[in-house]
Amino acid sequence: MESKGLSRRSFLKGSVVTGAALAGAAALAGCSTSADAAANPLAEIQKPENAIPENWDAETDIVVVGYGGAGMWASLIGADEGGSSVTVLEKAPVEGGGNSRINNGEWTVIKDSDKFKAYCTAFSQGQMEEKMIDAYIAEAERHTEYADKYGMTYEVAEQALAGTIPEYWFLDDGAYAGIIGVADVEGFGMTTFHELDAKREELGVDVQFDCHDEHLIQNPTTREIVGVRYTQGSEEKTIKAKKGVILTCGGFEFNEELKNKYLKIHPFKFEGWEWNTGDGIRMVEEVGAKLWHMDMVISTTAMWTRDPEYDFAIFASPQSDAYFNVNRLGKRFQNESKTGGTAHNGWHTLMSFDDSIADYDRIPVWTIFDQKGIDGGPMGTQQGGSFECGNYTTDLPDEIRAWDGWSDDNQVEIERGWVLKGDTLEDLANKIIEFDDKMVYDNLKATFDEYQGFCDAGKDARFDRELSAENKLSESGPYYAISIYPGSCSTLGGPKKNEFAQVEDPAGNVIPRLYAAGCFGNFQAYTYGITGGNNSENMVWGRIAGRHCAQLESWDAE
Repeated sequence: MESKGLSRRSFLKGSVVTGAALAGAAALAGCSTSADAAANPLAEIQKPENAIPENWDAETDIVVVGYGGAGMWASLIGADEGGSSVTVLEKAPVEGGGNSRINNGEWTVIKDSDKFKAYCTAFSQGQMEEKMIDAYIAEAERHTEYADKYGMTYEVAEQALAGTIPEYWFLDDGAYAGIIGVADVEGFGMTTFHELDAKREELGVDVQFDCHDEHLIQNPTTREIVGVRYTQGSEEKTIKAKKGVILTCGGFEFNEELKNKYLKIHPFKFEGWEWNTGDGIRMVEEVGAKLWHMDMVISTTAMWTRDPEYDFAIFASPQSDAYFNVNRLGKRFQNESKTGGTAHNGWHTLMSFDDSIADYDRIPVWTIFDQKGIDGGPMGTQQGGSFECGNYTTDLPDEIRAWDGWSDDNQVEIERGWVLKGDTLEDLANKIIEFDDKMVYDNLKATFDEYQGFCDAGKDARFDRELSAENKLSESGPYYAISIYPGSCSTLGGPKKNEFAQVEDPAGNVIPRLYAAGCFGNFQAYTYGITGGNNSENMVWGRIAGRHCAQLESWDAE
């Protein structure tokens, strides 16, 4: 996969640049002229923020936008193997790490390449390009090599923390069971972040924080990306990227407009890195990139706070088996102990559209329970807990921690309204109706009565859940509810890239010197199927992008 000794001539040829672009390549160092504009329509429509400045505030070989897992790997390889100077622009005010830092840290270890390739074709229904699968496999097979080289802590496990390996192992009569393992990391992504960040510092990779409102600077004649215009704090700056720009901006989990536009269902709520607001989507659209996989997510279901001051999803559930789930109309729809879906695709179970309300009837789902679910212990994830990963971890600096984790007795969350409370079932229904007027109390009461009867009978005649008297709710209250939404991890859509991580336009032409990696344009299609795939995606395409970009000649070379 390595493209050694890549010359300027072969780079331009491989980028499928037009003859006119090749003719003008020698003039890349200067600003575009009126003659350039007349020769190329792009110059006439180019926005000022994408134009080449007369003077640059800074320059480097490679600019990486986003300091998550993919940005980390791209910058490490660009500096270490490519001998290039690298500057990273990170949106967060301090530190970084993105979702990769606050997730469970697992990454894919391929055990059978041939079956893995067939598996990718199977779970994506043929929508993943063969050349992309081949490139992924060739690089992913080097994961442990690079992990050992950079002193990463890991242990290869046969069972993923979140479930089966891989997600759809059962396809083709179980042909794909055991074709991959995962690297299990003690301390989750936080451990990996600090290990690699130390290596980044050793290599002299510069990271600039509080960088936002970025725009790619593009030569209007050749279409090459030559730098980035951005704002740091309140000061507008430009930085020249002599070899190229690698976009590792993450997803758009915290951009309601983009989620509602592109995802298959909505609302979709996430926990995680709050600076993932889809800035990169605007950036690549400005320079003519093609988007792909915009409806793709890696996600299960999670409780949404419904709180504008804490606007994110949380893993939470009643600490008792006495509960049932209802849709927006107050009706059960599943065996609550077998919610369906794979570990990272549980949101699929909420894809139900009800024409009687012209809307999704399972967004949200309401979990109904009684005092036992409160008294059983903290309902949500906590600092120092066994699954301490997310936007509340103790590892995060105070400036970027979203909250302090769930309270021991659940009372803070009740007071905030994250957990609804009603003295009677009707009181609870009215609390729900204040948020969602589709709830029908008569339906909820009928569901409650039926569920209680199933518990008495020891048999769930509707959904075959194992029920007994222990699952029964109190007949006198109080009652509680939390709202469950599709969401948790990250979106995966972004710019289309080729096997060298180069960003392409709608015609399939490379936009020269522009790369993408990580959740910003994940190569998986149709559904998420590769366990440990997000961290593996960062490693694969981050390394490929950093390596390929570093081999280019500087566009302003004499």
